[in-house]
Amino acid sequence: MKNQNTVLRAVKEFDVRFSEVDSMQIVWHGSYALYFEDAREVFGAKYDLGYLKMAECGFYAPLVELNFQFKSPLTYRDKGLIEISFRDTEAAKIIFDYKITNLTNQQVAVTGTSVQVFLDKNYQLLWTMPDFFKEWKKINHLL
Repeated sequence: MKNQNTVLRAVKEFDVRFSEVDSMQIVWHGSYALYFEDAREVFGAKYDLGYLKMAECGFYAPLVELNFQFKSPLTYRDKGLIEISFRDTEAAKIIFDYKITNLTNQQVAVTGTSVQVFLDKNYQLLWTMPDFFKEWKKINHLL
């Protein structure tokens, strides 16, 4: 049974490394895509929705949309916390919301979203949810 209050969420702390910043020692915008990817991996491990699990079920879930809203800078040696939350939808998509907080000064640095769709092993877009995803949603009280 669907629980309206169900929030599937995971968090990960990280250190800003030198290789992730630009010449101003501010996190380079492209690094945020990697932070979001790290969060999706943590979420997948916590809730059994990893990329290998999807592949074992016969599907891929490529990103088709990735958005960032920059609020305040992260700089070299800051500590960050990324939070990822699953946004439930009836569509055959996986939507995540993100928030990165700078633990050094407690300011929100970045928020964002990502959208993934399902492809079968022949790279054909699915217009309906795969059975394994419906079952995953049931197990997590989203259906």
